[in-house]
Amino acid sequence: MAKKRLQKKREAAKTSAFQAAAAKAETPKITTKKVQPIKVETTKTEPVKVETKKTEPIKVETKKVEPAKVETQKAEAVKVETAKVESAKVETKKTETAKVETTKAEPVKLENKRDDDHIYRERLARHLDELKWLYCELYQDNPYVTMHLNDLLKVLKKFYDMRNDALKESDLNREKDPTWYKRNDLIGMMMYVNAFAGTLSNLESKLDYIQECNVNYLHLMPLLDSPRGRSDGGYAVADFRKVQEELGTMDDFAALTAACHNRGINVCLDFVMNHTSEDHEWAKRARAGEKEYQDRYFFFDNYDIPSLYEQTCPEVFPTTAPGNFTWLEDLHKHVMTTFYPYQWDLNYRNPIVLNEMIFNMLYLANQGVDIVRLDAVPYIWKQLGTNCRNLPQVHTIVRIMRMICEIVCPGVLLLGEVVMAPEKVVPYFGTVEKPECHLLYNVTTMASTWHTVATKDVSLLRRQLDIISELPRDYVFQNYLRCHDDIGWGLDYEYLENFGIQEVPHKKYLNDFLTGKYPDSFARGELYNDDPRLGDARLCGTTASLCGIERFGFEGNQEGVDRAVRYDITLHAFMLSQSGIPVIYSGDEIGQVNDYSYKDDPEKSDDSRYLHRGKFDWKLAENRHDPATVQGKLFPVLDKLEHIRSSHGIFNSNVPIHTIDTWDNSILAFVRENDEEKFIGIYNFSENDKVAWINEEDGMYTDLISGREMEAKGVQIPAFGCYWLCRNKQ
Repeated sequence: MAKKRLQKKREAAKTSAFQAAAAKAETPKITTKKVQPIKVETTKTEPVKVETKKTEPIKVETKKVEPAKVETQKAEAVKVETAKVESAKVETKKTETAKVETTKAEPVKLENKRDDDHIYRERLARHLDELKWLYCELYQDNPYVTMHLNDLLKVLKKFYDMRNDALKESDLNREKDPTWYKRNDLIGMMMYVNAFAGTLSNLESKLDYIQECNVNYLHLMPLLDSPRGRSDGGYAVADFRKVQEELGTMDDFAALTAACHNRGINVCLDFVMNHTSEDHEWAKRARAGEKEYQDRYFFFDNYDIPSLYEQTCPEVFPTTAPGNFTWLEDLHKHVMTTFYPYQWDLNYRNPIVLNEMIFNMLYLANQGVDIVRLDAVPYIWKQLGTNCRNLPQVHTIVRIMRMICEIVCPGVLLLGEVVMAPEKVVPYFGTVEKPECHLLYNVTTMASTWHTVATKDVSLLRRQLDIISELPRDYVFQNYLRCHDDIGWGLDYEYLENFGIQEVPHKKYLNDFLTGKYPDSFARGELYNDDPRLGDARLCGTTASLCGIERFGFEGNQEGVDRAVRYDITLHAFMLSQSGIPVIYSGDEIGQVNDYSYKDDPEKSDDSRYLHRGKFDWKLAENRHDPATVQGKLFPVLDKLEHIRSSHGIFNSNVPIHTIDTWDNSILAFVRENDEEKFIGIYNFSENDKVAWINEEDGMYTDLISGREMEAKGVQIPAFGCYWLCRNKQ
């Protein structure tokens, strides 16, 4: 019996040894938390999907993105070496296990092939830690924050995979040239598609004219689906993935962006972040009583909490849409509506809202949008006891969006619409190390420019230029004179108080002058949201009408018209010579004046901003080569200024700028200087001929506009005139 027991122990030992040896002989398993074998593609695919069109490496993906990492630096397990092109040759003649051959046969030429998965993983790895940190910090009180973060990361990869080859190539090129938008060769134009061309397909047929205007940055005003009569000019979006039917389809839009890219034109589109239309699917489902969708907005059963918000939140439209909440009789609830009653504020405290809005942004980027304009971005985070503007969480969200763009679509820029007090604008650039927006509207300089037109005093404008000149050169502003919106008087009143100027009466003077109420004013504008209680109002009107072309044209005063055209040119010359990207409002290039027909349209008559949103006048545009017309006097000079700007590196954003004394409060002068050239811009904001008492003792200069040579000393300058003096230093 003892012998038998010994024999059984020996047999058991042999069996155990055999099993151990067999275990060692098996292929090593790369395991995840579920201790499964390596999963090669987790959806819809066969075990190893070998595609030859993109020659992608085997994708090792799991549900949580990170677990199964194929790292090329340590080159363990499956070696996917990117340094040596020939190492990973995937043959498909036999449908056996993928062969990785490094000897025999000719190397596969991958010079022009992208390793999309590797590119994505590198971009993700660059930002993943910070992205996780910021997201979890933002939603630290949400018990499902990890789940929402994983959902976000999973879908980001899908949007990257859906991005077409042309856009991915553009991304790579722009990653290699990160200063592509900071040079002097970008000229922008903003327009409404329906006003300019009627439809998206018709706009494509007008690209020759756009290029004749030297435009390679086309900003299309809101064109996504919005309800007629309750659209706020397209800023009440009912569907972020559908184009307004009268303009065309999303396919038409994608075709337009592709046509623009073929011509070297970048496309900018508004992304309305703060709110949706009450006709949006989320709003409809919220109105139907679905709690999940009500949580995507701000709903309250009574006025207790809204009343607390109202104590600290200013009104955006005090006359046309007073208050920040709207009572919904059908629901017996209050909903937050910072702008108009039909625009419901989104609740970004809900991570689903942030995720879904990011997905909408990426969808638009994949249609070919190069610049995403973040509309009303300072308003997106709400918190009791604050004014619900510019809160720290807003900057966290913008930083998250910036990183996501750099992961999925790094060729796309973020343009922040921050119409706030001067000190609130610059923080939206973030820091050089942790950037937020690529571009910001230079709203304070724009408002200060029109302030100078009304006061004929350049002191405030000079101060604003000095402030901007001290900012890091990496910060890029979008400069403009007019746009689709009104002019708000967000000026540096603390500085103006040094001269005895008080905010409320000064705003009234500015508005009186620029609406033509002040004696001898040449301007013709209209007020928007005039609030007598606060003595506040904003201004509407085209550049031509505010410069006097409308008034003197209707009066038949040719001398006045010529002077107004000269002023129009001077203001554009000033805008074009600033650091940043100059953007012209469509119609300004032909001196188009105010369109008062909006008053006859019941859907527009309550909104005076339609004064400068009129249809583009193609008959006037035909006059642009006739020197006897306003168009023929204006268009060719703007064309010349734009060509000068694009041909001189002195206008690059990284070139230092500083103002200089002219010893005349109505004349502004500043210097731009690099190793090759020195530029002096001189601008007369007075109706009288003047002398700019500058004293640059470094030789002769050439006026780039007229070709005249002169010294930069005691320069005589005509009323409302300008000079672009330049000296070659080499």
